[in-house]
Amino acid sequence: MTTSPAIELIGIDKSFGAVHANKNIDLKVEKGTIHGIIGENGAGKSTLMSILYGFYQADSGKILVNGKETTITDSQAAIGAGIGMVHQHFMLVENFTVLENVMLGAEDGSLLKRGIAKARAELRNLEESYGLKVDPDAIIEELPVGLQQRVEILKAMYRGAEILILDEPTGVLTPAEADHLFRILAVLREQGKTIILITHKLREIMAITDNVSVMRRGEMVATRKTAETTVEELAELMVGRRVLLHVDKGPANPGEVLLSVRNLTVKDMRGVTMVDNVSFDVRAGELVGIAGVAGNGQSELLEAIAGIRKPHSGEIYVNGRKLERPDPALMRRLGLAHIPEDRHHMGLVLPFEEQENAILGYHNDHRYGKAGMLDRRAILKDARDKIEKYDIRPPSPTLKTANFSGGNQQKIVVAREIERDPDILVIGQPTRGVDIGAIEFIHRRIIDMRDAGKAVLLVSVELDEIRSLSDRILVMFAGSIVGEKTPDAEEQQLGLMMAGIAA
Repeated sequence: MTTSPAIELIGIDKSFGAVHANKNIDLKVEKGTIHGIIGENGAGKSTLMSILYGFYQADSGKILVNGKETTITDSQAAIGAGIGMVHQHFMLVENFTVLENVMLGAEDGSLLKRGIAKARAELRNLEESYGLKVDPDAIIEELPVGLQQRVEILKAMYRGAEILILDEPTGVLTPAEADHLFRILAVLREQGKTIILITHKLREIMAITDNVSVMRRGEMVATRKTAETTVEELAELMVGRRVLLHVDKGPANPGEVLLSVRNLTVKDMRGVTMVDNVSFDVRAGELVGIAGVAGNGQSELLEAIAGIRKPHSGEIYVNGRKLERPDPALMRRLGLAHIPEDRHHMGLVLPFEEQENAILGYHNDHRYGKAGMLDRRAILKDARDKIEKYDIRPPSPTLKTANFSGGNQQKIVVAREIERDPDILVIGQPTRGVDIGAIEFIHRRIIDMRDAGKAVLLVSVELDEIRSLSDRILVMFAGSIVGEKTPDAEEQQLGLMMAGIAA
């Protein structure tokens, strides 16, 4: 007797105006397996999963859950069908406890005291069964992102999910946190749960999935058993052409110092030292990478250099000029461009149109208008030029930026900053949440900047990215630079330095 698939999608079609997001999609996900779904940003992966979870309604097609045709009108209907989802950007109330977040929307009647006791007991059982240990009384905003994600999984399990969708689950995790997540997913699979994993990281696909489906431009182009495919084949299926899986760059030709940081100390709003007496130089024609586990001062360092955060002490020099009161507008005028770590909070205004975000921060430039009046025709032309040059999809300058995929949002920011032709480029997490084709594109643009004689400072939690792009690597731990290495340094040695174990 053959078992029905946990999920079967038949002929799923979905359009948003002129954008055909899903084109007649068929997909089978077998019970008790981890099924990967990959594709470039804008390929339609998240739209497809949003239909499965009830956020969107398909224009046509059928959804079968455990062999039974099911109508999923909203997320409550999905939960009722045994489907849970962990979103890329967590859906948690930050000033609530873990227990309160797990219970929220599933309080079990008006008598909260009885519901709390029941939820606490159930949470304890879930933690023990699946290795999802977390303090039920901890406040969400005080937890690291790895534990916050664990709470999201617990929420889904508490609501009885047999099928779990994870959307880019490692985008905000350190390598160690990602490894722990994979151990949890393996336990869930052993317990008979079905997991759908949306990711752009092919190494993760090869490490954890049983089967993988590839989407390209709204269509399902292939499904493979993971053990019978390769990273190279999957990359080519995703992009529709052969993809360079390493950064092709020649040796650096360092020139004069363009960015100099001297004895820089930065404190947060509580007065806690986040950057502790840091000094380094970045020269024209070289790329300096800063490696470190997230939360060790890299974010605060970048913000201070970009003029966003006021240093407590120390000095910043741009093109030999000591900056007394750096601010973002001054930095841009001096030729320093900044690609921030968090595109949503610091790089874009999501309700703005693409063409508006394409000039954000540079909107007072004479090329976009005069006497305080914006030249809409010039702005539109500028946006179309960037869209074509950076392959931003969909190619619609009047579309709200919130409606672009994460990778295309990142391209909007990258295009805006690089096309200003700055002398110094400061970059935080350039490819976070970005697919393999866009990663190759962004890396090429960054190396082009270095080769054009620009000074490039790069912060990334992706150690492979740091090693591939950098000419010199500085390692940060607990707010300090604990050492400098060349890109050919052993990964284990760099990892020990990042953990503060070796210098």
